[in-house]
Amino acid sequence: MINYSQLLVVIDPENEAQPALARACLIAQATKARITAVMCIYDFSYEMTTMLSIDERDAMRSAVINERTEWLSSVVKPYQAELTGSDAINFEVVWDNRTYEAIIKAGIASQSDLIIKSTKSHDGLASLIFTPTDWHLLRKSPFPVLLVKPHDWPSKGNIVAAVNVGTEDKQHSDLNNKIATVAKDYADLLDAQVYLANSFPGTPMNIAIEIPEFDPAGYTASVEKHHQTEMHKFAQQNAINDRYCIVKQGLPETAIPGIAESLDAELVVIGTVGRVGISAALIGNTAEHVIDSLNCDVLAIKPEGFKTPVN
Repeated sequence: MINYSQLLVVIDPENEAQPALARACLIAQATKARITAVMCIYDFSYEMTTMLSIDERDAMRSAVINERTEWLSSVVKPYQAELTGSDAINFEVVWDNRTYEAIIKAGIASQSDLIIKSTKSHDGLASLIFTPTDWHLLRKSPFPVLLVKPHDWPSKGNIVAAVNVGTEDKQHSDLNNKIATVAKDYADLLDAQVYLANSFPGTPMNIAIEIPEFDPAGYTASVEKHHQTEMHKFAQQNAINDRYCIVKQGLPETAIPGIAESLDAELVVIGTVGRVGISAALIGNTAEHVIDSLNCDVLAIKPEGFKTPVN
C-alpha cells in the first residue's frame, strides 16, 4: 500500500503548464501527502558580475529569485485549490547551477517519499555530452523518481511492471519483487491492471554463422520457454494472473515500449541500479533507453540500500 506523506515536485521554469504538479495533486488527493514544489534557477550572466560588490551581486540575485518566486506562486495557486489545507503545497525557488543536486538535497531536506518531474525525449549527440537532469536523478536520487509525460491517468487503465525474470543475481531478484509490489500499489491507487513485462534476446547471429549445425529456431524457442516459465513462477509469487504476463523477444528498449504502447499503458514501473561514471556517460542505463522510447509516465525505483553520491 502506498503511504506517501511528502512529495517533491520539480517545476519547469520555462513552461506555464506543469504536468508534474498536476500528477502530484492526483497522488496527494489519494494519499493525503503534502507537496513541496521546487524550482531551480541560475542566471549564468551572474558569473559576469564579479566586478560588482558583494552587496550588489546579492541584490541582483535576490531580485531574480523574488521575481521567479512571484511567478511560481501564481503557478501553484490553482493547484492549491484542489487540495485541502492551506499548507498542502509549499514552494521554493532555489538558486543553483547544478539542478539535480539541488533537487536531491531538497528531497533529503523535506524527507520526500517521491520526486515527480516532467520530462521529454533526449536525442542525438546532445544527450551524450550534456546529460539531462532527469538522467542524473535516475542514477543518483535515493528516492523513487516519477517522470511525467503528456499522458492521462484514467481509471481502469494499465500499468506495466518491467522485470528481468530468471536472474540469479539477488539484487536484481529483490528489485524485481519491489517493482511488482510498487506496480500493484499504484494499480490499487489508480484502479488499474498490472501487466508483467519481460524481454529476452534473440539468437546471436555470429553463432548461427560460425556453427553450421546450430539451430537458431530451436535455440530461440528454448530461451522463450525458459523466460515464460520463470515469468509464470514470478507472477505466482506476486499473486498476478498468468494472463497478465507478457514475454517478448527483443532488447528492453524496444520490447518494453512496444508492450506499453500496445496496452496504452498509463505508467511503466522500472528498476534502475544507478550506474555512474564514464560507462553511464557513454552508453547510459537500459532504463534510460527505455524511458526515452516511452509515451507514458515512468516510475524508476532503486534497489534497497542504494546510497546517493550527493551529500
